[in-house]
Amino acid sequence: MIAPISIPSPDPEWRTLEIPVPWGTLNIQMYALCILAGIIIATIWTSRRLTKRGAEPGIVLDVVLWAVPLGIVFARLYHVVTHPDDYFAGQEWWRVFAIWEGGNAIYGSLIGGAIGVIIACRLTGLRFWSFADAVAPGLLLAQAIGRLGNWFNHELFGWPTDLPWGLEIESSNPAFPAGLEDGTLFHPTFLYEIIWNVVGVVVLLGLERFFRLRWGMMFGAYLIWYGAGRAVFETIRVDPSEMFLGIRSNVWASFAAIVIGLVIILVQRRRHPGVEPSVYRPGREWKPADAEVDSDDNTESDSDSLDDGVEGENEPGETAATSSSRSASV
Repeated sequence: MIAPISIPSPDPEWRTLEIPVPWGTLNIQMYALCILAGIIIATIWTSRRLTKRGAEPGIVLDVVLWAVPLGIVFARLYHVVTHPDDYFAGQEWWRVFAIWEGGNAIYGSLIGGAIGVIIACRLTGLRFWSFADAVAPGLLLAQAIGRLGNWFNHELFGWPTDLPWGLEIESSNPAFPAGLEDGTLFHPTFLYEIIWNVVGVVVLLGLERFFRLRWGMMFGAYLIWYGAGRAVFETIRVDPSEMFLGIRSNVWASFAAIVIGLVIILVQRRRHPGVEPSVYRPGREWKPADAEVDSDDNTESDSDSLDDGVEGENEPGETAATSSSRSASV
């Protein structure tokens, strides 16, 4: 029986937008648009956060060009590996690449995205942890937006429920549990995660404001928050997944995210009790054009030249030799 305020699933026609073009019809998946919207919003927000901390405007695009493609590849790879029966039980082999049908794992995207960020930070001179802190709230908001794609695809819903906000799923859906009556409502896990992530954005910004989370600690808080929520929502989903010791693989991944987040915060708080001096590694700092002109007009002292040379030659993680006039700002 459908509850008066139950959540209807979108009409299947909304799953794909058909746009006429000179050579035929261009099909655009709503799932892809949701993910793209999340990426764009997260990129803009991250750029603003980095710029406020002294980064070159637009440098986030240099990172995104590495992080997003690798994130998508690893997201799909992680999903395929953790759902082998969906792809290697007699199905057409090419469906492994059919990402428009859904099936992109956030934990896989985090792994691939992190690899991309590491590469990009090496090329741009940005500190990896500085970028991770800047992207954390935007990443959580992007995940909330991306979850709407699951709603359009009628997928990844939870157990049957009698709650008034249950999700309507057609009985012809391949994921509809056998033996249940037509009209059965299910937990809208996509909505639960959207709400959790949006609340998490507010929580992260509050923690950052009051505790000045830097050196990767903001990202560690993100991992803890997302991992805690995902561990709960994952346990009520009905879609099949690989099990280890009776626990879904994504629940194990959520536990790992929580542990990693705690380790990052504890280790970084001990290693870096002070304020982050720059979002760039020593010797790779960006200077605005007007600052470069001013520096050319001024005479540089021998002590300044020596200090810059020593600081730029230190390896990441080592304490740079600085003059007494600069040590107060580190």
